[in-house]
Amino acid sequence: MNIKSLLLGSAAALAAVSGAQAADAIVAAEPEPMEYVRVCDAFGTGYFYIPGTETCLKIGGFIRFQTSFGRDAADSRYREGFDPITGTDASTSDWDAFSRAYISFDAKSDTEYGTLTGFFAAEFNADNDTDEGDSFIDVDEAYIQLGGLKAGFFYNWWDKGLNGETDSLGNVTEFNSVAYLYDGGSFQAGLSIDELEGATTKANGIGVSGIVSASVGGVSFDLLGGYDSELEEGAIRGLLSADLGPGVFQLAGIWASNPNAYWAASEWTVAASYRWNATEKLAITPGVQYFDNLQTSLVDFGNDDAWRAGVTVDYKITEGLATRVSVQYEDADDADDQVFGFVRLQRDF
Repeated sequence: MNIKSLLLGSAAALAAVSGAQAADAIVAAEPEPMEYVRVCDAFGTGYFYIPGTETCLKIGGFIRFQTSFGRDAADSRYREGFDPITGTDASTSDWDAFSRAYISFDAKSDTEYGTLTGFFAAEFNADNDTDEGDSFIDVDEAYIQLGGLKAGFFYNWWDKGLNGETDSLGNVTEFNSVAYLYDGGSFQAGLSIDELEGATTKANGIGVSGIVSASVGGVSFDLLGGYDSELEEGAIRGLLSADLGPGVFQLAGIWASNPNAYWAASEWTVAASYRWNATEKLAITPGVQYFDNLQTSLVDFGNDDAWRAGVTVDYKITEGLATRVSVQYEDADDADDQVFGFVRLQRDF
């Protein structure tokens, strides 16, 4: 065997051994790329994409501490300042302190039929009162919306009020409903079918409410109506809002045929307020309301009247933290005059 043959044989042996070792080598798998949370700006600020989907989610809420004062304030269900015109429970205390946590989840995505929305919000209330009903968890809203079509448990258009805390412009304002709203920008029109169970003396009431809204420049107007099919009574309401000087002036009026699920406090009422934006952080809102022919029973109005006047002060302490103070005076026929309101501290997020 010559040297050339020996070298060729050695090279072939080394190649075979190297091939066998390469086949047995362990190769580490490359890590999959991490998907970071992405900001979604298609529906406004605060939304982010749920990882792995094209659905945008926004989480919000607030923490509130409030002390209310006024006749029977401790058992009042009107935590923003109890409302003697629309009624309260009897109480043994004229002041009450409570805390509330509110959290909301708003999921949105684009579809061929428009924006698809799923919204849920809940309130967690804490009160030192021994009544178990004062500390509870409440579903505030839960609905599905596709374009202008909306179905679920949500606030009716009757829930909209004036700036400040003086006015009372609705009776029951939240139902399980199916609604459609046409939004043409400066013009809107909507219709809602509402389940009124628990809102009136009838057990299985159905209500119909509708709204027409228009806005031009700094002026907007809403015309709203509601009909209670079980009580066979209805109400209509108009609300005007206009930018005026360093603030916003608002005027509203309601007429009802008799007490019903949408309005029951009086046969008619008129209310006005002016929100004066004193500084970037401070707003002062005086308001007044008059009630004629107050409700005397679940189905009738009487001849008494009442009026209310007050002021609400809002101050933004810092970003996400604000305080609100409301003081109201009320004079109703066949009742003692009274002062009521609240002091509130709220952290929004």
